[in-house]
Amino acid sequence: MNIIQRGLKQGVQVSWTLGKIVFPVTILVTILQYTPILPWFIKLVSPVMQLIGLPGEAAMPLVLGNALNLYAAIGAIVSFDFTVKEVFIMAMMLSFSHNLFIESAVASRVGVSWWLISGIRIALALFAAFIINLVWSGGSEPAQYGLIASSDVILESWVAIFLHGLKTATIAVLQLSFVIFPLMLMMQFLRELGWLTRLSKVFAPFTRFLGMKENTSFTLVTGLTIGLAFGAGVMIQAVKEDGVSRKDMMLALIFLVTCHAVVEDTVIFIPLGIPVWPLLVIRLVMAIILTMAVAFVWNRMDQRKEREVTYEH
Repeated sequence: MNIIQRGLKQGVQVSWTLGKIVFPVTILVTILQYTPILPWFIKLVSPVMQLIGLPGEAAMPLVLGNALNLYAAIGAIVSFDFTVKEVFIMAMMLSFSHNLFIESAVASRVGVSWWLISGIRIALALFAAFIINLVWSGGSEPAQYGLIASSDVILESWVAIFLHGLKTATIAVLQLSFVIFPLMLMMQFLRELGWLTRLSKVFAPFTRFLGMKENTSFTLVTGLTIGLAFGAGVMIQAVKEDGVSRKDMMLALIFLVTCHAVVEDTVIFIPLGIPVWPLLVIRLVMAIILTMAVAFVWNRMDQRKEREVTYEH
């Protein structure tokens, strides 16, 4: 089996995995729109959501995205009619804060506090949403979810509601699959041709710039390309084999929880009809600034301790 076949097989597996999430979530949320449950929940959270420029309906994809993953969030997003700005804010928040339970558990495996990593991600998501809502005056036009038509239709029976949800879910899964297949092929080539290792060498100066040693570069590249959840095993093994210090791993994880799986986490938002390049740029810039700030403070504290030890002796 060659690389392309393995990449396609991986594409099928990932598409099937995300389909099992997006499909039922989309149908369920669509049906809930026609029951008293969802309107009650929306009314309850609307005052809080308005603080970051979002309607009450946005709470559903945000909760699903943080508790489960981005695909579950997307399944909920396409079930509602949002504006471009609202979808962009949700995409930005979810880029920082998604799959909290699993991905933050990875941090605890390498000795970093689960609460610290989760807190950083949630704080970044809220901060980004607040700033975007404050500075962006456009994006008021309705978001176009690729082939998915507006949900503003009159449905007169539960059968019609279910069929509408079925159609929306099917199109959502197909559109995401069109993105996932080439992505999986690319990732397969990166892994099997050894380009991840080559990239880690290229990234060595960048890791020094961020305040980490060069042996952290492979961990950084793994998290950037594969992500925290899927690349957990590789990352933990790299820590053992490359002898990455606790300080460097902490800095690497601070960078990666802000900006990881940059290809996948960016392109899967393409079917939602929003500009995706700003998602990548904002995540990358914030990751660099935050990591360098923490490294600067940490180094100053280390230098202070060294001076105190020297003075005592």
